[in-house]
Amino acid sequence: MQKITDTETLEHIYGTPVPRSLSKVATRLTPLYQRWIEASRFLVLSTLGPEGTDASPRGDDGPVVHIADEQTLWLPDWRGNNRLDSLRNIVRDRRVSLMFMVPGSNNVVRVNGTAFLTADDTARAAFERKSLRPATVAVITVEELYFQCAKAILRARLWDADAGRPDVPTAGQFLKEQEAGFEAEAYDAGYTEYAKSRIW
Repeated sequence: MQKITDTETLEHIYGTPVPRSLSKVATRLTPLYQRWIEASRFLVLSTLGPEGTDASPRGDDGPVVHIADEQTLWLPDWRGNNRLDSLRNIVRDRRVSLMFMVPGSNNVVRVNGTAFLTADDTARAAFERKSLRPATVAVITVEELYFQCAKAILRARLWDADAGRPDVPTAGQFLKEQEAGFEAEAYDAGYTEYAKSRIW
């Protein structure tokens, strides 16, 4: 299989960028982008570090981030499995990308910038739930943001209830595949109740 190894070849294959794909880029959180991001309860955080790249889903029951100002977002790190892949990467390489999604919207908003982590009480208190606070908050400086056109979500029919739900493996089955003696059915049956007290 032939590899494309230079940008000139790549650009020859695709041709000139659509002008609006470049002119749509903003360098701050404009009022409309703030409104869109405040409606988002889910994002994917992408980071990179010495071991490679990482993409991590983040979600909440309200806005997934706090807008501190037109250049700054706060992203809480709620309880998880303590792998810390994304967080280790941010400590070692501040570059981040975020992809915000809103159920029912076929657009995606993308943010590129830098981040640092803080365990500052003021930042953590901004997200307090049921007397619980996130362990840390990622403070993200926005360098550029733009919406991604709807084609990918339209192709995938992501929000289309009539698109059907494929029969896919469960989390328990994934674990059993790696550990033969794992009780997959019991894990899957009890996970929702287990998670309810550990969401925040």
